[in-house]
Amino acid sequence: MKRWKIIVVFLLCLALTGAVACMPFGGGGGDEESTTQLFEVVRGDLTISVSGSGSIGVANEAKLAFDGGGKVDRIYVDEGDEVSRGEVLAVLVPVDTDALELALAQAELNLAQAEVGVAQADASLEQAEAALEEAKYHLQQLERYHATYAERRIAKLQISAAESQVKAAEAQVQAAELAVDVARQAVEEAEAALEVENITAPFDGVVTSIDVEEGDIIPASAMSQVTIVHLIDPTSMELSVDLDEIDIPDVRLNQRAIIEVDALPDVQLEGRIISISPLPTIEAGVVLYNVKIGFDVPGGSGLKVGMSATADIITDERSSVLLVPDRAIKEDEEGNTIVWVMVDEEVEARPVVIGISDGFQTEIIDGLDEGEMVAMEIQAEPEPSGGGGFLFR
Repeated sequence: MKRWKIIVVFLLCLALTGAVACMPFGGGGGDEESTTQLFEVVRGDLTISVSGSGSIGVANEAKLAFDGGGKVDRIYVDEGDEVSRGEVLAVLVPVDTDALELALAQAELNLAQAEVGVAQADASLEQAEAALEEAKYHLQQLERYHATYAERRIAKLQISAAESQVKAAEAQVQAAELAVDVARQAVEEAEAALEVENITAPFDGVVTSIDVEEGDIIPASAMSQVTIVHLIDPTSMELSVDLDEIDIPDVRLNQRAIIEVDALPDVQLEGRIISISPLPTIEAGVVLYNVKIGFDVPGGSGLKVGMSATADIITDERSSVLLVPDRAIKEDEEGNTIVWVMVDEEVEARPVVIGISDGFQTEIIDGLDEGEMVAMEIQAEPEPSGGGGFLFR
């Protein structure tokens, strides 16, 4: 009876499709019916990727500020303006020039006095060094003509005193030179305070915001906190995505990524991994790592900062390799990787060496040739309703 059922199923399969061969698989011996579907070993490309989603941001931006305090004299741009590298965007002028000029004059006077102090210290050092040499020469003469012990002892004490004077003079020179450096720095700061300061564009870009108005006073103490012009480069953007800890080990810098933008289904972008965060974030117990993907924006694409997008990061790929369905890969009783191959209308186990898999197709490195037919077993069971049909798995 079992043999008759198999023949009937086999004839039905042949009548329905030429791509399915139906027969007992692997030697039979069970109560379940089985069929065998055949797949040709083909040559093709295989890509392995991990996916993540996030939002579009800019890769190059600058929050520009003045170096010093003063009054905002001119702002040459408006929000949304396109600017070129080196273009002047805003100008800052001193608030109280009379006071600043007085401060500069005082700083210059202090510098001149400090330079005089250096000259005086140098002269004192020369005198001390000359006195030391004279004391040393006097001792040599005393020793040459066999002077008394007392005379020679006095000469040695004079040498020690001269050496102390030289050290003191050297310290005076160092102090005087330091005073000159301080005074010179004060002059430079006073001169800078009197100068007109410009903000120029560090790159070609678009002005996104201006946070001051002409006539505003910028305190010198707050200069590091006041952004004057916010500039971005809209031609170079990046996508920030969070990847699961399971996927991150295969992600490397400079890997290729295919980007699809939710709002622009017809736009497909290609980028590269530019950064991988070494530290994770944890959301609802899930460990995530931030990855940034840089890409160039094609003209007229309509891409905007903040748009949602998805990236497929290519972690591995093969070109022109032999491929079989992933479900055709099996293991024998000894744990060897095999596939079932159709040979002379019968299936036989064939050891193979496999490569990468995307979960649907598997690369065959060795053991099969292009055009061979591999077999995949499909078990048939009675339907739960008892209707006498088969379920394939």
